[in-house]
This record gives sequence, structure tokens and C-alpha cells, in this order.
Amino acid sequence: MRRFTLYSTAGLAIMLAIGLLLGYPAGLLTPRGHSTPGENSAEAGFARDMSRHHAQAVAMGMIEYQKGSNLAVRELGRDIALTQQAQIGMMDQWLRDWDLGANGTAAPMSWMPDGQTTLDNGLMPGMATPEEMTALQNATGSDVDRLFLQMMIKHHLGGIHMVDGVLKVSKNSDVDYLAQSMKTGQQGEITAMQELQRSVK
Repeated sequence: MRRFTLYSTAGLAIMLAIGLLLGYPAGLLTPRGHSTPGENSAEAGFARDMSRHHAQAVAMGMIEYQKGSNLAVRELGRDIALTQQAQIGMMDQWLRDWDLGANGTAAPMSWMPDGQTTLDNGLMPGMATPEEMTALQNATGSDVDRLFLQMMIKHHLGGIHMVDGVLKVSKNSDVDYLAQSMKTGQQGEITAMQELQRSVK
């Protein structure tokens, strides 16, 4: 049987910080784009919006890691949090490289054609409501695992929709490279979470 090694909460917090820092040099290892995206570009909008989208996934993963009862689901929550924190670091570094701020003035999803039609009460595709996040935080036992899997599958599907949107319009190879990596990784995680849902009661 596979063994699951779980870190302390403090240890995971340190790993998240390291993941954010590693996101910066990791950006240097991806192919460099030939164009520099501007303030109102799809690439900048995607980087800003996906960073916020990822931040919620990191929070969800941390809750699962801290409170979940299923070891496999807890490990997955930890892995998602670490991966997406590192990707936030990479996207933040893009904006620095492009001489752009982390926050723009454009409305969420306005970088994507018809993107604002995907908003649900102002939330980007797949994002949990404040009430859902509170329910996850307050849940106990296997309810944490069940809610986490349900919410994260939806979250990933929304993220993949955003990735597909930027891949259609991006002219920057760095963005294309990371976006495709996100899609591949999240599709695999959706499959894993659907399998785990069968064992979480």
C-alpha cells in the first residue's frame, strides 16, 4: 500500500512560500516569448485573473490538508496548493518582466472574448462562493474531503476554461507553455479526484 507523508502545517506554509519564490526563477526556464504583452493584453489579464483563481485553490488545498480525514485527498490538497502557489509566482514574475502591476483596472475576464458572460455573481469560472468557502472551513471529518473534491473539480473545470480562452488568443510563448501545463495537470487531477470521490463517503 502506498505510504502518504504529511507535513506539519507550519512546514507546508514554508513550502508554499518556497514555491512562490521558486516560481520566479522557474519562469526563466520556460521558452521566452517574442512579444511583450501590454497593460490591456489578454496575457496580462490572464496572469492577473488566474493568479486570483489559483489563490482560492491554494486556500482550498490548505483547508483540506489541515482538516481532511482521507490521507489520499489530503495529499492531493497539499500538492495542488504547492503547485498553484508556484504558478502564481511565475505569473507574478511575468508581470514584473512586462513592467506591469499585479492589479489592473480591467474587469475580471474582460481579456477573454465574451469572458464576462462567464462570470457568476462576479466570480470567475469555477470559483467557490464565500458561503461555500465558509462551509468547507467549518466542515469536519469526511465532509471536508467530500466538499473539497466537489469544489475543486468545479474549480479546475473553470480554470481549464480560462486556459482554453488564453490559448486561443495568446501571442506569448511563455504564457502558452504554462497554460498548456496547467491544462494537462488539472485534467489529470480531475480524473484523480473523480476516482477519490468513489472512496469518500
